[in-house]
Amino acid sequence: MHYPTPEDWQRADEKRVALFGMSGLGKTHLSSLLRNKGGWFHYSVDYRIGTRYMGEHIADNFKSEAMKIPLLRDLLLTDSVKIESNITFGNLAPLSAYLGKPGDPEKGGLPFDEYIRRQEQHRDAEVAALMDTPAFIERARRLYGYPNFVCDTGGSICEVVEPGDDADPVLARLSESLLLVWIEGSQAHTDDLIRRFDRAPKPMYYRPEFIREVWQGYLAEHDLREDEVDPDAFVRQAYRKALEDRVPRYAAMARRWGVTVRAEDVGAVRNAEDFTALIADAIEAARAAP
Repeated sequence: MHYPTPEDWQRADEKRVALFGMSGLGKTHLSSLLRNKGGWFHYSVDYRIGTRYMGEHIADNFKSEAMKIPLLRDLLLTDSVKIESNITFGNLAPLSAYLGKPGDPEKGGLPFDEYIRRQEQHRDAEVAALMDTPAFIERARRLYGYPNFVCDTGGSICEVVEPGDDADPVLARLSESLLLVWIEGSQAHTDDLIRRFDRAPKPMYYRPEFIREVWQGYLAEHDLREDEVDPDAFVRQAYRKALEDRVPRYAAMARRWGVTVRAEDVGAVRNAEDFTALIADAIEAARAAP
């Protein structure tokens, strides 16, 4: 663990953490609070994915759709208009739109093979963005003078690492530079996440073996062809199954590589001092665990 004892953490002149857990449990909220009120550098993995590693794919997809409209086609072919995404820390909609959902094209669905191709692009991008973290720690210190650093990971980090492998390259690289912190939700949080997702189902990244199994099971259960699948109905089921699948992976990451904090305790953090105390308690709890 990067800070072996609570005292090491509290005395550290440079506090560096990576927050992980399901989207919607407070990673970005907490990161923004530390940035705005505590003077921490906020590194968003999803923002890095959408701008540095997936930006060209996203823009090309927009252009492909625009080329179907005669007026925009002519303007694009004469370099008269510029089409690009406007991803921010708080708005990752262009990235989600590119990932898409598989199913009926009349309902906005993608062919499953194309969906998997985009998922693979996201995996490569996420690994690269996570591996960039140490460079951004140095950049934040050298260019901007930030001693403290929070890495706001995507909810799918557990899908691109092997939590039980001591030699996992991503987790090994991260743990050399910062403390990994799992934000653990309760059953009530899980139920709330499902309700929110059901209201507005959105694309996500899943491990290929997981999503292929869920897809084949969905087709068989509902006796459907690929182009008959309602994309929203499918991703709602995939999301529920992903919540069950990810929790033990997050837990294994925390046991082997970091510490755990509860989502309700994260919700009570109001400033950097509260956060420092919360992490000190988590380190002590991890030291006391059998």
